[in-house]
Amino acid sequence: MSILQERTQQNKKKRSRAARWDVKYSPYIFILPFFILFALVGLFPLAYTAWVSLNEWSLLGGQGDFAGLDNFTSVLNERDFWIALRNTLSIFVIQVVPQLIIATVIAAALDRNLRNATFWRMAVLLPYVMMPVAVALIFSNMFGDRYGLVNNVLGTFGLSPVAWHNDVLASHVAIATMVNFRWTGYAALILLAGMQAIPRDYYEAATIDGAGAFRQFFSITLPQLKPTAIFVVITATIGGLQIFDEALLYDLAGTGGPDKEWLTLTLYLYNLGWRDLDFGRASAVAWLLFLIIVVIGLLNLFISSRISSSQGKRK
Repeated sequence: MSILQERTQQNKKKRSRAARWDVKYSPYIFILPFFILFALVGLFPLAYTAWVSLNEWSLLGGQGDFAGLDNFTSVLNERDFWIALRNTLSIFVIQVVPQLIIATVIAAALDRNLRNATFWRMAVLLPYVMMPVAVALIFSNMFGDRYGLVNNVLGTFGLSPVAWHNDVLASHVAIATMVNFRWTGYAALILLAGMQAIPRDYYEAATIDGAGAFRQFFSITLPQLKPTAIFVVITATIGGLQIFDEALLYDLAGTGGPDKEWLTLTLYLYNLGWRDLDFGRASAVAWLLFLIIVVIGLLNLFISSRISSSQGKRK
């Protein structure tokens, strides 16, 4: 074999090896910038917060003595933490359930053959792009105890005014209404994308079989929409348990109410960190909130997967 042939074979082997490496490793190289950015802005703050939660740490004095789990114990023994947890879960339930129902109805309406469909889809998203501060200020005045628009409307029907800033359930309904105003359109567009991914052949076959619009919606749309609905539920869970702007701006004081009627976990965390200047206990609350979100998110995923599997077995 000549030297030229040997070099040609060696070059072929190198190119073949480089091609195998390219197929095997280039996808990881392409997604590497995301993981680097995620490590910098996601994992590092999370790990650093865990370290802060294990120490006595103040805004003015900086890091103090190692405290172990004392910050967690102190937080769990405080009444305000359990009130904030109750309020957060209550607002979350009041907000998420109507949001998913209304978003599904809006998505189903937008999935029809409407004139100017792009305009209506953009209009649904307008509340989402509004500043949370503006939404909170507008709705806090609408739900005013004396001169609020809602109480004025109730008065025209002969109903008694509601103490929106002094009653626990009423304040939760008001804050949940603010959140739903901003996020329902966003959830509706995600559900709409899932609906449009459903093959149209299913609806044509159902129409030939004589199924009406409602029967098609419950027999075709909702079952096929489950993966998208699970995603919306999980994202709504993460966002619903981190309510902050609406609770902070619901009154002028920003402390969660005179008797902590709408104090949420994030607002409680904010008060510990920036009012009491106790970063150690604030970081402990942040980690407790993170664990609560993970547990509820996994519970939602488990329930959704069980429902999907049970319906699949019946088929």
